[in-house]
Amino acid sequence: MTRDDVTQLVRDAKRNSGKSWKDIAAAINPAVSPIVITAALLGQMTLDKAEAYKACDLLGLPPAAASLLAEIPYRGSLTTMPPTDPLIYRFYELVMVYGTTFKELIQEEFGDGIMSAIDFDMTMERQPDPKGDRVKLAMSGKFLSYKRY
Repeated sequence: MTRDDVTQLVRDAKRNSGKSWKDIAAAINPAVSPIVITAALLGQMTLDKAEAYKACDLLGLPPAAASLLAEIPYRGSLTTMPPTDPLIYRFYELVMVYGTTFKELIQEEFGDGIMSAIDFDMTMERQPDPKGDRVKLAMSGKFLSYKRY
């Protein structure tokens, strides 16, 4: 069994259960962001062992899947670049268009460094709007300064 096999089993189990990702995440560990739990179930983050076993029980996955859910993943492993899924491509497009602006404004405010994607929080919410509901993403990453030696 591979990590990709587990991801497909997770997707099938989710589909068959009729549960939302938020419901699944809350059942696995309500103290952890549903974004992190969902990312782990899809192979981009890790679950701890207790969470992995709980996920297997909840989703009816084989016990062997638990070790893969708790294994450090190969992150950022999209199958094609640029991504072809329209929603994911819009994030790629956002970085292509605004990436240099983000870089300039962040570094003007904080100095020479990067925003961590490791020490990182993200929330997502729906914002009702008469012209069509909007997706609100809020990202907060620790700023890491480059060191001069």
